[in-house]
Amino acid sequence: MAMSNEISKTDEEIAALVQKGQKESFGILMDRYERKLFSYARKFLIGQDNIEDVVQEVFIKTYQNIKSFDTSQKFSPWIYRIAHNTFVNALRKNAKSPLRFFDFDTFVAHPVYEDTMPVEKEQKRISKVIDKGLDKLSPEYREIIILFYIENLSYKEIADVLHIPIGTVSVRLLRAKKELKKFVPNEQKEPHEPNEYHE
Repeated sequence: MAMSNEISKTDEEIAALVQKGQKESFGILMDRYERKLFSYARKFLIGQDNIEDVVQEVFIKTYQNIKSFDTSQKFSPWIYRIAHNTFVNALRKNAKSPLRFFDFDTFVAHPVYEDTMPVEKEQKRISKVIDKGLDKLSPEYREIIILFYIENLSYKEIADVLHIPIGTVSVRLLRAKKELKKFVPNEQKEPHEPNEYHE
């Protein structure tokens, strides 16, 4: 009965139980995030054969650092941030040439754009583009597409995961979509999409 009561609790409540020493409750968090993190890893770490080990490392780091989690905040951006750091390190270890994640967009003043198209319509429209071009994008563009369109994180949550300003999320997402569309010949720009630096 106790376990069944725990299953109905939020991620944050479960994390609080783990912090208090109820270690077995961590299994509930693993069950909730295993599929999501595997999906994230497979799409971000394209072509790598150690994905299971990398995801396992994410859970190990999450458990080791669970006491530092602020239970007044959302758990999902926190574990995604651990996953992001772990995945980037995995990319760097396996890259034939050094990967650069220095982002000039962070230093450019720009407004924040939110898509005005209904999410469901936008997701259907861009899903075919993602399928055709995701593996051809640079890691930073590939990841932001995954987090927004596949993992359904908000701009604020993505900013928390990647440690970048919300404005940078907006610009990077626009640029990632523009890059994706190069791989779909007939894909046209939608009227709702602003120019990158339109004031």
